[in-house]
Amino acid sequence: MSKQVRVRFAPSPTGPLHIGGVRTALFNYLFAKKHNGVFYLRIEDTDQTRFVPGAEAYIMEALEWLAIAPDETVGKNEKFGPYRQSDRKDLYQQYADQLINSGWAYYAFDTPESLDAHRKQHEAEGKTFIYNHHNREKLDTSLVISAEETAKRIENGEHYVIRFKTPVNETLHLQDIIRGEVKFETNLLDDKVLFKSDGMPTYHLANIVDDHLMETSHVIRGEEWLPSMPLHVLLYRAFGWDAPEFAHLPLILKPIGNGKLSKRDGDKLGFPVFPLEWKTEEGVSSGYREKGFFPEAVINFLALLGWNDGTDKEIFSLDELVEAFDLNRVHKSGAKFDPEKNKWFNHQHLVKQNNEDLAKDFTPILVEKGFSTPLELTTKIVSLIKERAHFVSEFWELSDFFFQAPTSYDEKASKNWKEETPALMQELTSVLENIEDFTSVNIETIVKDWMTKNEIGMGKVMQPFRLSLVGALKGPHLFDIVEIIGKEETISRIQKAIVAL
Repeated sequence: MSKQVRVRFAPSPTGPLHIGGVRTALFNYLFAKKHNGVFYLRIEDTDQTRFVPGAEAYIMEALEWLAIAPDETVGKNEKFGPYRQSDRKDLYQQYADQLINSGWAYYAFDTPESLDAHRKQHEAEGKTFIYNHHNREKLDTSLVISAEETAKRIENGEHYVIRFKTPVNETLHLQDIIRGEVKFETNLLDDKVLFKSDGMPTYHLANIVDDHLMETSHVIRGEEWLPSMPLHVLLYRAFGWDAPEFAHLPLILKPIGNGKLSKRDGDKLGFPVFPLEWKTEEGVSSGYREKGFFPEAVINFLALLGWNDGTDKEIFSLDELVEAFDLNRVHKSGAKFDPEKNKWFNHQHLVKQNNEDLAKDFTPILVEKGFSTPLELTTKIVSLIKERAHFVSEFWELSDFFFQAPTSYDEKASKNWKEETPALMQELTSVLENIEDFTSVNIETIVKDWMTKNEIGMGKVMQPFRLSLVGALKGPHLFDIVEIIGKEETISRIQKAIVAL
C-alpha cells in the first residue's frame, strides 16, 4: 500500500457499545496493525439530542479492557485533533459553503409541516415521497428563488437546511473490498441533508470532512452503512478529494431466527451483548467483563464472526489475529451469534491462563465463602479443576469438596454403597493410616497394591472412596484430592460416610 494505512472507529456516544460495534473496532484495529498503520477513535456526537452522558468514557474503557485501544483519540496523540466532532463544529460551515458555491448543494427552507403534507399527498396517490431531482426545483429551495432572496431569508433567521444536489442519470460503479463491485443509480438517491441552520453538520458531511482531514485511508464499517456509500463517494468527488477504500462488514445475526443481533436477544437468552456492564435508571445490562469472560476470548470469538484465515484454526491470540487478518477473507453474508460457542472460547482461553493468576481471581470467591487458603494450595486446586470450567465463577462448584467435607451424598451414587462397603472402607482407612509419604502417586500405588493383593475389584473401593470424600462421583483424579485434603481429613471423611451411609 502506497500511503500509510489510517483507519478509524467512529461511534456515536448514544449508549453502551454493542458487540457489533466492538467487532467493527476490532477489524479496524487488526487491519491497522497488520499494515503497520494507525487505528484512531473519533467520537461522532454531532446529534446532540441523542447524546448520553457516560457513553464516551464507556467506549474508551471497553476498548482498553479488550486491549485494542486506539493510537490516537480524545486526549491521546491528537495529531489531527480535536477527535470529538462537537469540538470541530466550526470547521464544517466552510465546507458546506464550498458545496453551495460549487453548485453541489443548495439551501432548502421547507418546513416539517410542508414536507409532511407532500408525503401524505404521495401516499394518497400510492407513491413514495423522495426529496431529489424529481421535485427539488418545485420545492422551497435556493434552486428556484434568487440569491438575494435566499440571503435575505437566512439573514432574517429563517430555518433552513443545506441539501446535497445528487447528480442525475448516472450509474455509479463502486468498489468494496469485501463485496466487489456495487452499483447505484443516482436517480434513486435522495438529496440528503448535510447542514442545519443551528450550525451543526449532519453525519454525512462531518464524516466525509473528518475522514479527509484525518487522512483516513480505508473506511471499514458495518453493512448498514452500504446505502450511504454512493453519497459519500459523490461528496469526495464534489470536494475534489480522493476517496478512501471502503469495506462493509457483514451483520452479526440473532442466534435464533433472522435479523440483526439486539440487546433483547441477549436478555431473552441470557448472554451479554455489551463488553462492559451498563447501568441506567431502568436497570443493569450485563457485560462480558462482569460475566467473567476473558477479553482475549471475546476478541477471539468476535474475530471469527464473519472472518476466518482459511484453515480450521479457531484459537488465536491477538498477535496471531493481527498476523493472519485479511479483509479479503471477510464473508459477505451475516454471521450467526452462538452463545454456547462464545462460552467454549472462554473455556479455551481459561485453560491457557496461568494457574496462579486464576488462583488470584478465585481467592475473593473463597474469602466470601469464609476460607483463607494459601495461594500455593489454591493454585494447585485450580490446576486440577480448570479443564472443567468455562468461567472462574464456576470454580467453587467444581472444588468445594477441597475446602469442606460433604454434608450430603448423591442419591444415585449412593447405590454403589453395598453391604460389604463399610468393612472395605474400614480396611482402607488402616491402609491410609500407615502411609508416610502422603503424595498422590505413592498413595495410589499402595492402595492399588492392597486391592490387587486382596483380589478386591476396583469399583468396590474407588467409587465409595470418592463418594466419601466428594459426596458425589465427580471431581479430578481421586488421589490428587486425597493428597490435597491430607491424611487426617481423608480418614475423617471415610468414617463419617460409614456412619451416614
